[in-house]
Amino acid sequence: MPTVSLSTLTTVTDLELPTLPLQRPLLMIGHGTKDEEGRQSFLDFAAAYQELDRSRPVVPCFLELTGPTIQEGIDRCIEQGYTEFSVLPILLFAARHNKFDITNELDRAKIKYPQLKFHYGRHFGITPNILELWRSRLTQLDNEKYPRSETVLLFVGRGSSDPDANGDVYKLARILWEGSGYSTVETCFIGITHPRLEEGFRRARLYQPKRIIVLPYFLFTGLLVKKIFDVTAQQQTQFPEIEMVCLPEMGIHPQLFQVMREREIETQLGEVQMNCEMCKFRLAAVSKNGNGHSHSHGHSHDHHHHHHHEHNHDHGHSHDHSHPAVDPYADLEKYHQKIWQAP
Repeated sequence: MPTVSLSTLTTVTDLELPTLPLQRPLLMIGHGTKDEEGRQSFLDFAAAYQELDRSRPVVPCFLELTGPTIQEGIDRCIEQGYTEFSVLPILLFAARHNKFDITNELDRAKIKYPQLKFHYGRHFGITPNILELWRSRLTQLDNEKYPRSETVLLFVGRGSSDPDANGDVYKLARILWEGSGYSTVETCFIGITHPRLEEGFRRARLYQPKRIIVLPYFLFTGLLVKKIFDVTAQQQTQFPEIEMVCLPEMGIHPQLFQVMREREIETQLGEVQMNCEMCKFRLAAVSKNGNGHSHSHGHSHDHHHHHHHEHNHDHGHSHDHSHPAVDPYADLEKYHQKIWQAP
């Protein structure tokens, strides 16, 4: 499997960002990982974003698996004398972590510190900046030996227990493929939902391509990204007649900082809008109330996406991604029975 080394078109230090309306501290919340390289990648990302604008503190923390925790990040802000700050989930799609778990942590903090005021921002989502990031990387792989017409893109998402987020992965993969000239794009996931990565490779091979480009849709490295590389290497050995190329995760990139700035400014101007029409937590609440109105999924709170739910990290899937003891979503029939359930 060829080693891919990609350079960005613009260095981070040369990047010019729009001015912040306020010098309000920013709490950056990452997912968290047991992989030390992945953890450090997020911290380096936060440090680089801080260097672009030192007019306010940027405080990184993690939802789970490693530290500092969200509560520790909030404590750090309070120690510096702040009681009001912006909060950004550094997540690609709006799944349970964004809609449910992070907001629960913010609610817990307000019980401990009633004086706090959070301005909760949006996830990254589908944006022109991210599309341009991937298009530029794919352009660097163009060559005459393997034309795009004989190349299949294999778009690999993390996988979520939220159907709305899984649907967004397909949408982004489709938009990236449109007008690209590639034979087709297959979408798969490394965990939880289906089709899984091995099935994605099987489907990609059905088109009899000369090359398969694997695109791991991740912000930072970690156990799952490394697993994608390992599986790709295994596939290359098993099917040597097809060239397999695995792109790296997004990492520290100017386009991501542009998105970060947009999301931070939204929190300062009160322009954050969350799309909740297909959120299974809202749908469950509406069904329970029976009147078409959910009182447990409102947006009237200071962080604009308040959820009055118990704090519970038993999501129905394991976060020990290296050696999960049980995969409750492995069986496709059981997956379909479970996926629209909300705790």
